[in-house]
Amino acid sequence: MSSKSSMRQATLTGFGNLVKLLPTGTVFAFQFLNPVLTNNGQCHVINKYLSAVLIATCGVSCCFASFTDSYTDDQGNTNYGIATTKGLWPNSSKQDLSTYKLRLGDFVHAFFSLVVFAVVALLDPNSVECFYPSFESAQKVLLMAMPPVIGAVSGSVFVLFPNNRHGIGYPCSQRSTSPPSTSA
Repeated sequence: MSSKSSMRQATLTGFGNLVKLLPTGTVFAFQFLNPVLTNNGQCHVINKYLSAVLIATCGVSCCFASFTDSYTDDQGNTNYGIATTKGLWPNSSKQDLSTYKLRLGDFVHAFFSLVVFAVVALLDPNSVECFYPSFESAQKVLLMAMPPVIGAVSGSVFVLFPNNRHGIGYPCSQRSTSPPSTSA
């Protein structure tokens, strides 16, 4: 029974890490603005530029979110900052935040966040019609198969590199001043 329980817990943890992969506000903004900027897939040159700027901005936002974290100070306030090589910046309290340093897992998360967002954005029907409308049906089958493959690979990577950060948009899971674990 304990092996089933631990397996279930590992699966739920992996799913939770996959859900935390993309900032929901960024994905919502893309899903909301993309049909407008691509003219529902009927692009003119200006629509292509505007949509490309939207995709790039949202991609940067996804990467940036991987380097943000939060902590609860002595007064119980949640503070957000950016992970650096020395710790969390800015440090508005007297706490030692050096345990919030950049880790390899942060870069892995940023890369895979960008990959997953790129798949979501570039395979959106409006983006496909705007940027590469001449895809034949055989190539469209490839486009349909890519998201599950990227999702499976990303999910596997996030099981290996669990995300311990509680960045902007993700509240702290517990009301404490304890730093994230340094597993990656």
